[in-house]
Amino acid sequence: MVDKIKLNTLKNRFQGYYPVIIDVETSGFNAQTNALLEIAAITLQMNEEGWLICNEILHFHVQPFEGAILEEDALKFNRIKEPKSLLRGAISEQEALNALFKKIKIGLKHEGCRRAVIVAHNAYFDHSFIMAAAKRSLLEKNPFHPFVTFDTAALSGLVLGQTILAKACIAAQIGFDNKRAHSALYDTKQTAILFCELVNRWKRLGGWPLPSSN
Repeated sequence: MVDKIKLNTLKNRFQGYYPVIIDVETSGFNAQTNALLEIAAITLQMNEEGWLICNEILHFHVQPFEGAILEEDALKFNRIKEPKSLLRGAISEQEALNALFKKIKIGLKHEGCRRAVIVAHNAYFDHSFIMAAAKRSLLEKNPFHPFVTFDTAALSGLVLGQTILAKACIAAQIGFDNKRAHSALYDTKQTAILFCELVNRWKRLGGWPLPSSN
């Protein structure tokens, strides 16, 4: 019989993965040519009863890398009107990712996990921009798995019958303010709450711990 206390850890719940909620705002859809302009991240933890909850929040405004293509439609969508303005308080990709990776590595060690995994809504998009920025910044010790992600769009489609973030939140009885959407920080917060609800709902329904672990 597996000790239930040991099951109430990120390490055992997610096979050694350390889930980190990520949302990015960019100047287009191409991670190789468009700029990464904003990153928000939320780490998670499990309480003593095994319920997944939000932990620490990190948020960075990012300077466009040299030569990046800034598409007007994308800037209108995320309401970043002047990405090169000093008033944004933006830092380089390298500075932002160094700070993010440092925090994640501390979490990995604390939780005893082997690798971080990006959790995002339509996760391929966010994952591709983080990986491209890390490569441009020559950051070799990237804590994120090179291809594994947890996609809340797919999970919400399964559990809630909704794949759009706003509709999934509403279906899960999580408030969603469309006026605040498309900000990396706000979308990350809502995605984190949604992911916790999906994981915790599965537990409430009896799907975790697995019957063989009881």
